Amino acid sequence: MHSPTAPSAPAAPAADATLAQSAYMRLRNDIVEGHLAPGEKLRVEHLKDRYEVGAGTLREALALLVADALVVQHGHRGFRVTPISLADFIDITETRVQLETEALRQSVALGDDAWEADLTSAFHLLTLAEERLGKDGEQDVGQFAHWEARNRAFHEVLIRACPSRWLHHFLTILYRQSERYRRLSITHRPVPRDVHEEHQAIFDACLARDAERAATLLAAHIRKTLEAVRELPDAVINAGTVPLAAVR
Repeated sequence: MHSPTAPSAPAAPAADATLAQSAYMRLRNDIVEGHLAPGEKLRVEHLKDRYEVGAGTLREALALLVADALVVQHGHRGFRVTPISLADFIDITETRVQLETEALRQSVALGDDAWEADLTSAFHLLTLAEERLGKDGEQDVGQFAHWEARNRAFHEVLIRACPSRWLHHFLTILYRQSERYRRLSITHRPVPRDVHEEHQAIFDACLARDAERAATLLAAHIRKTLEAVRELPDAVINAGTVPLAAVR
């Protein structure tokens, strides 16, 4: 008679990784939304209670945010939320324009029917999210997060057919870095713009397989956010957040 199989040991490493990933996402959202302000010191002994994880798990999450450049580590002095500034966003914007327009050119040239179908779907879902975000009345955090997810998905599909994994890697980092600034520009709306119209023009140029026009429109679209941030008061940029009631 075979002896019964011994129960397998719990998958502690996998569970720890899941906890760290969850803490990372919560911290990341709080940084992007400004609940953790630019430059704020991140004290492990305080945050572990706030996010209900152990100190080791929290440090893992913070290390992931350091890799994202959303958190900076100062040797033995601990962690701080990465500061934001107009000079930083200019650098992010111009680097993103150079890389993303090249990726889009390649994507338009190489994209097949499946890419067109995915792009059409992503644009439709983004349009619905933009319609909800554009309605009069107070907007909640969930609605803005939904729009941000659809916006990110649209931009990802735009360049999906680009074969360079390094372009995708660096653009992911740059897109994440721009989130805090984009949030300020969308909620405050310091300059008149029709974001949906900008997306529509880029989408149409891609379907027409006009790579140069699509790249030109995309560059203008990315720089429009920089133009909006330039118009914001220094106090708003330094604070890094605004109430979502400002969204219209």
